[in-house]
This record gives sequence, structure tokens and C-alpha cells, in this order.
Amino acid sequence: MSGDGPIADVVVVGAGSAGSVLAARLSADGRRRVVLLEAGGRDWNPLLRVPLMTGVLLRSRYANWFYHTEPEPGLAGRRSFWPRGRVLGGSSAINGMVWARGRPSDYDAWAQAGLPGWQWEEALAAFRRIERFQDGASAMHGGDGPLPITDGGAAHALLDLFVQAGAEAGHRRSADFNAPPFEGVGRYHFTIAGGQRWSAARAWLDPARRLANLRIVPRARALRLLIEGGRVSGVATTRGVFRAGEVVLCGGTINSPQLLMLSGIGPAEALTAHGIGVAADLPGVGRNLQDHLLVRVEHACTQPITLHNLTRLDRASVALLAALLLRRGPASSFPLAAGFLLRSDPRLEEPDLQGHFLPGLTTATLRVPSFGGRLAGPARGGDGHGFMANVTQLRPESRGSISLRSADPLAAPVIRANYLADPRDRAVLRRGVRLLRELFAQPAFDAVRGVELQPGAAIADDAALDAWIARTADTMFHPVGTCRMGTETDRGAVVDAALRVHGIAGLRVADASVMPRITSGNTNAPAILIGHRCADFMAAT
Repeated sequence: MSGDGPIADVVVVGAGSAGSVLAARLSADGRRRVVLLEAGGRDWNPLLRVPLMTGVLLRSRYANWFYHTEPEPGLAGRRSFWPRGRVLGGSSAINGMVWARGRPSDYDAWAQAGLPGWQWEEALAAFRRIERFQDGASAMHGGDGPLPITDGGAAHALLDLFVQAGAEAGHRRSADFNAPPFEGVGRYHFTIAGGQRWSAARAWLDPARRLANLRIVPRARALRLLIEGGRVSGVATTRGVFRAGEVVLCGGTINSPQLLMLSGIGPAEALTAHGIGVAADLPGVGRNLQDHLLVRVEHACTQPITLHNLTRLDRASVALLAALLLRRGPASSFPLAAGFLLRSDPRLEEPDLQGHFLPGLTTATLRVPSFGGRLAGPARGGDGHGFMANVTQLRPESRGSISLRSADPLAAPVIRANYLADPRDRAVLRRGVRLLRELFAQPAFDAVRGVELQPGAAIADDAALDAWIARTADTMFHPVGTCRMGTETDRGAVVDAALRVHGIAGLRVADASVMPRITSGNTNAPAILIGHRCADFMAAT
């Protein structure tokens, strides 16, 4: 496609958690012609709606960018696998579906850094417009928004034991991690309803498809932005050129900074090294990368009641068919349903640890039939029955980067997470392991607790734990921050509070990459919020 004038008012690049929301909301009033570009395909495969398929989707090349980091010094030289959604709905179509909005202090800190429009009161108001909460509207939740939020429907005796053990260890029970005091041990909420996953595409794009002013273009990978006289005029893609008066990048924490740099927006020295002309020298593009890093404490289970029962092909097939046809059964929910938000040190003002409990050893051991490759990793612990919980530091101090591997737009970028570069991160994870060990030692688990499989009883002192963390720690799939918000005088900032790129007219970024600091929990809800708020900002102009 080409032409002398705009063919759309807005081009949105990326139909993920933020882009789906933004494109649908911009189209709703009929005033703008909107083109939504997605590098992946449509979300027609019915398996994308089965909650338990998350374990397959995250490890399959289907609907997945399948990224890897460079060897990580803090992880004993290991590469970390970073799945990101490549389909309508983006990562919301393949993720664990946990609805975790974060803490009020997360958003208030953004506002206090000179970013109006992001304080908790405004974020909460937007979340209430987004949500269709299972218990209806309240001061903390919305009741008639596009996105259903439920308890997910998971039922398992071990989930109840985990919450009971938390209470026995002296922690408060939480009925809702998204409401005050945003702390305790309890059950999560999910973007699951009627036994099916609800991605951002399903919640926002499906109702918007009938709009004449919205065009959704799948299989259109963005190659570079067209910039004329300091203003963006369109996007060159594998399906041609799309011109518009305004462009919004919603490609995510990896793809958005990559496209900016390919287009000459980023650190000038790095761009010229790849032979790319500089349109705007923004040294913060690709910097400030943050992610949640987790470790797992695993136990053998002395009773045959765990998810290992689903690893038989016949049982897995029955569960999958029940979820597909009847929307019920074990595959119609996501089993990482219980968890915690707790403090690694009681002197802290707010929780700095998050955990998720699984009535199995890990989702990587589930042999659910796949459509993009089989899952790897043998079951551990004698007969294979076990349970585990992971723990992550909510607000890590280490920072990584995204950079270009070359000027080739089809080449994967260089990802350096720089995990555990700050020793404070390792210390918090050590305390998290000890907290989990204390929780699993409670009477609630006496009847089912077998030997500790990971880390194992022999790994106890700080040095041994540090070495084990380096060998086994893994991503929680929450990268953020590489196009962070900041004021115009902040040389490390990429966008302003209204998500406009500094120094380039007609260009915004709206996805998890704009977070100045990672939120305190799973990051899909904040990414949806960012797309929603971008629509608000654009409506006001």
C-alpha cells in the first residue's frame, strides 16, 4: 500500500495486550480511521482459548516470537528463554492469565516522577472501566467492562493446603490481591470466564471487528517507520507501506525499541555503528530493561493427587476435549491459582515478594497434546507426584538492555537481561526461598509432604543458595521498561506522560516498555491499562 496522503488517521503497530485495547477504543467513536498491524496471525485456533494450554503455548513456536537472551553472567552463563505472543492478542493469548494490577505505590511513584495522569486514583478508575469482575462493581473493581475477571475455577485440595499453610505460618489470608491491603496468602484472579481464556483481542477486537473504520491486518511485520521532517508519516511492513497521521507502537518491551532503533530513533552512536541514520538521538531507547526472576521450591508428594495424573496421554486428551467442547474439567482452568504477596523482611513498608503455587512439579512436565512441539522435561520425584511454588522479587534493582544485532529488521535483537547484577536482588531471592521452606514446613502439608527436591536439604547457607539460584533461576515472563516514560529534560526518557516520543512528532509508544519501574506483580493488567490510558490521552487531543 502506498499513496501521497494518509490512508488512516492512526496506525497501531502490534495487536497485543495494549494494542488491541487501543485500536478498539480509538475506533469506537467513528471519528478516526484506524489500521491495526500484527506480525502474527489471527487468533482463530480454538486451543488458544483453553487455559491449561498455556504450558504448551509458552514453550511452542506457535504464536510465539521465541526470543532468547544472551548468556547471562548472573545465571551461570545460561541463556533465558523469553516467549512473547505473536498473534492477535499478543502475550495475553499465551500467558498465565493472572490479573494482578500492582500496588497503588507503583503508579503514585510514576506520577511523583513528573508524569501526570498515572497516579493510582486515575489508574484505578481506568481499571474499573476495563474489568467485568465476577462479584460485580465495587469501589475497587468494575462490573461491566469488556474483560471478565474471575477466580479461574481451579479446584484442588493442595491449593487449599497452601493457603492454610500460609495462615499457619502467621501470614494474613487474602481474598483479593487487587484490593487493600494488597498482601497475604490466597487465590489469584484470572482473565478466564466460562472455562476459557479471554485475551485482549477477544475482549476488545472481537466486538470491534464490525466497525467500518477499523482495519486489522495480520501477518504484517513492521520493518521501519517512515519519518519526514521530524514527523512520522507511516510504517513500512512486509505487507507494504501504511501511511497515517499518527503512529502508535504497541510491539512490547522487545519489539518497540527495536523498531525505533531500526528507524533511526535511539542512541546515536549505536545507530551509526549499524549504518542507520539518526532521526532522534534518544539514548534511553532499549535501556532500563527489567524483569521478574523466579526460583522454585519443589517437594515430592506422598499421595497420588497431583497434576502428574494428567501426564498420561489418554487423561490429557479427555481433559482437553472436555475443555474444548464442554468448557469444564482440569484443562478449563489454570492451576497456578494460589500464591502470596509477602515481605521478605517484616521491617519493610510493603511486600517485595510474590509467589505462585502449583499442585504439580512444574507446568513444563505436563504432557498436554500440543500443536507446535511437545513439552520437554521429565517428571521428578520418584513416581512423579510433587508440588512446588515459585517466588520472585517484585521490584528488582538490576537493569538490562535491548540492542540491535544488525540493521536487518528481521534479525532478532540482542537481549541482555543482566539478571542479579545488583547483589540486593540475590539477597531478596534467598529470603524468598527461606520463606517458602517455612511455609511448606507447616502442619497443613504434613500428610502430603515428601522430600524437598529443589533446592534440596543440602543447600542451606547463603553461598550454596546463591550458586543454586544462578543455576536454576528463570524468567517470570515480565520484561518492561525499554521505552520508559520521563520528562523532556530526562535524557534517559523515551516518551512523555502522554506516551509521545520525545523529538519525533506523530509518534507514541503504548505498551509495557514505557514503565519507568516494573509493577508489583504480573504485568499483563498494567499493559492493558497503558493501552487504555493511551486512548484517553489521544481522545483529549
